[in-house]
Amino acid sequence: MERFKLLFLCTGNACRSQMAEGWARYLADGDIAVYSAGIEAHGKNPRAIAVMGEAGVDISTQESTRVTPQMLEGIDLVVTVCGDADERCPVLPAGTRRLHWPLADPAKASGSEAEIMAVFRGARDEIRDRVQRLLTHIAKGDLAA
Repeated sequence: MERFKLLFLCTGNACRSQMAEGWARYLADGDIAVYSAGIEAHGKNPRAIAVMGEAGVDISTQESTRVTPQMLEGIDLVVTVCGDADERCPVLPAGTRRLHWPLADPAKASGSEAEIMAVFRGARDEIRDRVQRLLTHIAKGDLAA
């Protein structure tokens, strides 16, 4: 049986989708195939890399990529992690499931560096919790919840 294939989709594949990919790879421990992409590719956000590193998850080698029709072939589930990606999500192949997580963009945080990093840490932790719940549902074969 083929491994379950999961794709996190965001606007620029710089922050939220990168963190989700990192958490899913870390928490699934190779049990599923995990990818992330963007409607556009904006490069990786150094603050996202830093806060994930604080949690013991290295996302520095992940790539910021643009979603393509070929990338969507064989994907079992696409999770959009922002409103823009949800609205601009490409047509998915038949049988591909889709979920939407309306996550706030930590890259839009303002204030002191400490305040901005606190927003990134909050996003990191929310994404970890959502990914953990999702992986539990995938393991049970229950994506309706």
